[in-house]
Amino acid sequence: MNKLGLLGKNISYSFSRTYFKAKFENEQITDTSYENFDIESIDLFPSIVKNTKGLKGMNVTIPYKEVVMPYLDKINKKAADIGAVNTIRITKKGKLVGYNTDCYGFKKSIEPHLKAHHKKALILGTGGASKAIAYSLKKLGIAYQYVSRKQSEGIAFTYDTLTEADIEKTPVIINCTPLGTFPNVEACPDIPYNGITDKHILFDLIYNPEVTKFLKQGKQYGATTINGLKMLELQAEKAWSIWDL
Repeated sequence: MNKLGLLGKNISYSFSRTYFKAKFENEQITDTSYENFDIESIDLFPSIVKNTKGLKGMNVTIPYKEVVMPYLDKINKKAADIGAVNTIRITKKGKLVGYNTDCYGFKKSIEPHLKAHHKKALILGTGGASKAIAYSLKKLGIAYQYVSRKQSEGIAFTYDTLTEADIEKTPVIINCTPLGTFPNVEACPDIPYNGITDKHILFDLIYNPEVTKFLKQGKQYGATTINGLKMLELQAEKAWSIWDL
């Protein structure tokens, strides 16, 4: 029996397990199972690999996309450039190879909505997912700046310094923070939403709820809004092709 799974922390809500379960049923794939590997800290990762018979690959989610990298034998060039891994393939020889399929999922899901004026973006948050977003924006020729809670190197704005004018002149805004995820649906990134226009795209990596408070605010000002579901489906299928079972 081939085994796959999701590595993360507090992931009972996870999209991946539900998605792959449905995929296996629909496509009558009976020799593969998918489970959650919910661990308190990354140093428990090697014991999962060692003790899970038939393990062929994993998806990786918050908070392990970056810290899992030193445990891998090889990292695909794209994932190395990004600095985050969300897919691991285990070779026949038992080697662990890291990939990033978030960048593929994001690029494919935002591309149809892009127009000529979408030349600048704000990335809210600085975790592993935001790195894949930055990589994709670069490939799409969109200049980006990070917004974070604290000022540090490479951070253009904190939430305190971001102005309505900054929002106005940056027509793509991507939420890579967990703010607004179920059950905390009343939370959202603290940005000056009144700078948003109907020329904006608001993209939220969150998919549960379907319309987060962040997206609701964008809709209010006529922005194009996109949630993270399509991106997740695309990255999951890309991971499946990498595992090649």
